Amino acid sequence: MRYGVLGDIHSNLQAMEAVLGALEGAGVDGYLCLGDLVGYGADPKAVVDRIRDLDPVLVAGNHDWGVAGRLSLNYFNQQAKAAIHWTRTALPKEDVRWLGSLSPLAIEGDLTLAHGTVHEPDRFDYLQTPYDAYLSFECLTTSIGFVGHSHIPVTFFDGAPVTYSVDERIELGERRAIANVGSVGQPRDEDWRAAYGIYDAEARVVEVHRIDYDVDQAAERIIDAGLPPILGDRLHVGR
Repeated sequence: MRYGVLGDIHSNLQAMEAVLGALEGAGVDGYLCLGDLVGYGADPKAVVDRIRDLDPVLVAGNHDWGVAGRLSLNYFNQQAKAAIHWTRTALPKEDVRWLGSLSPLAIEGDLTLAHGTVHEPDRFDYLQTPYDAYLSFECLTTSIGFVGHSHIPVTFFDGAPVTYSVDERIELGERRAIANVGSVGQPRDEDWRAAYGIYDAEARVVEVHRIDYDVDQAAERIIDAGLPPILGDRLHVGR
């Protein structure tokens, strides 16, 4: 089975459609979605509708729960709060309730999905260091996990010590791993292109891909919606 892996779409319809077009061309069999469908961007309804149609294995992100009122807005900075308030008005109540119904952790066969960490998924902490990964490996009951939240591609490998790789293609072999394939809608690794992954479960290979999209239109949509301009500006620089 080949999975398309989507993380942190953040209401960026232009980036999401570019990624899904690439994944359809790659012939994936299913999708994994690592949360934060909404927040920051200007097209939450279109993104939610498209993801629901895909019926992926899916977890909640902190912005999804923030919009649904399941996470205190004290967790967020001012720009993120403004986007959450705006998103609540832009989505039908049924979609808001659906976002709130999502779990922060999902296990599907030999796959574990979390937005932040596996060891404390409902806290939405970042998994960015070997020690963070060590804590999550202690709770990981499958051979591979996928996380998002940091918006930065990296794969950690279980062991003493925990190691990591930022390679774009990783053959896992027998190793247990936790992978972050980066952000579709708001990359933060100084590469503005949308990031996504493909996971071949039979070959046990993780690939991170980048694709151009209409970043100008995505930024203009943010400005036209009355969202904080910085949310559009940062798309151009991948930060």
